[in-house]
Amino acid sequence: MTSDVKSSLKRWLLHPNGVLLVPFALALLVRLVGIASRPIWYDEAFAVLFAEKGVKAMLAGTLTPAGVGASDVHPLGYYSLLWAWMGLFGESLTSVRALSVLAGTATTLVASALALKLFGRQTALATGVLMALSPFQVHYGQEIRMYALLGLWLILATYCFWQGSQSARWGWWVGFAVFAALGQYTHNLAAFYLLSLAFWPLITRDWRVLRSIAVASGASLVLYLPWLIHLPAQFAKVNQAYWIETPGPYRLLTLLLAFVTNLPLQPGQLAVGLFAALSITILALIETTRAAKHQAPQWQRAAWILYLGFAAPLLVFLFSQWKPVYLERAFLPSGIAFCIWVAWALTQATAGRVARLLLIVMLVVGSSIGLYQHLTFRGFPYAPYGQVARSLRSRAQTGDVIVHSSKLSFLPTAYFDRDLPARYIADPTGSGVDTLARSTQQVLGLEASTDMFSAVGNARRVWFVIFDESNQEYVRAGYPGHPHLTWLMLRYGSVELLRWDDLDVYLFSMDSGT
Repeated sequence: MTSDVKSSLKRWLLHPNGVLLVPFALALLVRLVGIASRPIWYDEAFAVLFAEKGVKAMLAGTLTPAGVGASDVHPLGYYSLLWAWMGLFGESLTSVRALSVLAGTATTLVASALALKLFGRQTALATGVLMALSPFQVHYGQEIRMYALLGLWLILATYCFWQGSQSARWGWWVGFAVFAALGQYTHNLAAFYLLSLAFWPLITRDWRVLRSIAVASGASLVLYLPWLIHLPAQFAKVNQAYWIETPGPYRLLTLLLAFVTNLPLQPGQLAVGLFAALSITILALIETTRAAKHQAPQWQRAAWILYLGFAAPLLVFLFSQWKPVYLERAFLPSGIAFCIWVAWALTQATAGRVARLLLIVMLVVGSSIGLYQHLTFRGFPYAPYGQVARSLRSRAQTGDVIVHSSKLSFLPTAYFDRDLPARYIADPTGSGVDTLARSTQQVLGLEASTDMFSAVGNARRVWFVIFDESNQEYVRAGYPGHPHLTWLMLRYGSVELLRWDDLDVYLFSMDSGT
């Protein structure tokens, strides 16, 4: 490296914004680990298979009436962007995950920039490192879903809110309106984060900012209006059939776990993870209280960030006592605020050495557990579907029938082999898992069979794919096994069982000795 290059790099790093380079690079590196080797699951496969159909087909697959509501509950912002992305870069696992990697890495940069504006270089650097290594942020910064993009749009809206509140320039409020609208086009629960953001000037009685955000929010709703008119039908879909249950108070603890370690955790990790999450939260609260008591510089800004970390989840929690929509992964933007708040507690001037040391230890413990779990977890609903597809392709004979017990294993397998002749059984109509409407199935070109009889027909050999977890649920309830397995065992002889992690593939045959 020449002396001129070294000098330029040194000047850039010493610049107030140069501090963002290191965590940005770290975030990118961590999010690239395993993007081609980590297994996918149903939601990721659905995103690819749905987005590849194009915007017109997705509109039909989402908004066509199904019962009393729309066919699907998500707006099409992410899916439309994924469709365009796949048109440029293809549909390999690396390519489709790279969109979330890009969004998650950019989010780290914006979060650090916000921390720089609020608290200075030390907190900005700490924020970047925490964001780069946060298991919660890393997980959804890889997943082929809309959550990384949701985090990016809403932290950009937050940045514009802060800049607009500190100046008289309307450009920041225009930016807020645009990013707020993009957030709502990405996920319907973005509205709760935006509401909590808009409530802040009301709480602090900052009438100038309240007027500004009222106008900006109105502009955002105008931009969102083309989709807003469809929101009642999508909400009716949630009300009619959706898997989310009414959250109990324990979900506030799982929220802290999500922020610090992500979920799920193995039983042996759960106690340690919960201890780390509670310790980090309590220590940061103590430092916040101490800073407020001593009127430390910027403690009011820290209180704002703390508020953003928990206001939206609490609003959704209360709303979900009426209509359950509580979903930890939709709180990724709140998790960003949590990282900034903890970074401030770690770096603020009044923090004692012991408190800092304990925070660092607990953060390392929580991050290590979560990242290890993220990189190694292979249980339900994940599986090596590519291997399953190749095995079925090579072993199935002419006349065999391949049947999946549900969409959960069928769609990920179909992602790896679109032409594999396989079928799957429809979800019980009106049940909490009945989320893939018939019109959406038609758009995908993957319509479900109504029952085992219609799926199997007169086939003499049947390959049956089911998660062991699905079977064990019935065993724990006192049944001999899953009804689909029971039906096959009454009519066929069991020949072979192949197992990939939690996914079982049975071969049944009417011909003894086959």
